[in-house]
Amino acid sequence: NSYELIAKEGRSAFYDGPLAEAIVTAVQDQGGHLTLQDFKAHHGDWVEPVSTDYRGYELWEIPPNGQGIAALQMLNILETYDFSAIPFGSTEHIHLFTEAKKLAFEDRAKYYADPEFADVPVETLISKDYARERAKLIDPERAGQFEAGDAPGHGDTIYLATADKDGNMVSLIQSNFWGMGSGVVPKDTGFMLQNRGAAFSLQSDHNNRLEPGKRPFHTIIPAFVTKDGKPYFSYGVMGGYMQPQGHVQVLMNIVDFGMDPQEAGDAPRIIHDGSSTPEGVSATGTGTLYLESGFSPVVMRDLIRMRHDVGSERFYGGYQGVMWNQAGGYYIGATESRFEGASVGY
Repeated sequence: NSYELIAKEGRSAFYDGPLAEAIVTAVQDQGGHLTLQDFKAHHGDWVEPVSTDYRGYELWEIPPNGQGIAALQMLNILETYDFSAIPFGSTEHIHLFTEAKKLAFEDRAKYYADPEFADVPVETLISKDYARERAKLIDPERAGQFEAGDAPGHGDTIYLATADKDGNMVSLIQSNFWGMGSGVVPKDTGFMLQNRGAAFSLQSDHNNRLEPGKRPFHTIIPAFVTKDGKPYFSYGVMGGYMQPQGHVQVLMNIVDFGMDPQEAGDAPRIIHDGSSTPEGVSATGTGTLYLESGFSPVVMRDLIRMRHDVGSERFYGGYQGVMWNQAGGYYIGATESRFEGASVGY
């Protein structure tokens, strides 16, 4: 019924009609403060994506209030190392990836927020100069503990990559957030409300502090890669704070380690967990480095000797992607082997 109503009446059915009324009633019945005026005041935003060049491949991400620029920060740091001489799955590969993640996520915890309410120094954070300075903090022999830089000025998610015969490519992600969302189903609607407001900070001096009309920091980020200014690869990796870590790993697997799109997703993954919160809002300490089955026990031993806290049992995200092969004039579809998904041509 909800789908039919939206198909018939369009946007107004949701934001200024019976669905809005049902949602407001459900939230207020739970003691919430959502009103019809909040719905009427809502507007979608077209934003300019931000990017960085990684060895000739341009990765594009959505700017804050999401976490996409964390992937750009990580790549900028990792680009300072020569991975042509560093094998996939080696101690050096995993160590450098983990330390780059820690550095980026410290900035993520401090700066990322709704740019309409907070000064988020995006250009500084994703600059090559800033990355080179941050990379100097990495000890090649030992796991580090970092603080955010000076930069002035499990989830329930779906991901879809698609492309058509005319060369149009789309990268799309959606999520109700933690535990399928809020658990609140407005009467007779058939859908559950999200609960991304849980990602706000209650610290009064934090960039991501709770404020009226403000969007919370969130994790859902679609990724897109261009090469020589042309569409090349539409992809995403679901999984909360795994997402930027997954974006970086898949792209490195293709660019640095010569894998095709399916191999890049099937390869064993790394996830560093530096926080005790669902969204990883606080990323202090050395955290735990989780390695999926497939990495060498010798490498795991060496990482432990470098003071990494190494674990294995973890959710490693869900990946889908579509790549355009310019030379052959065809698409390559890839789908997650750990997760429900499909790659379909039509």
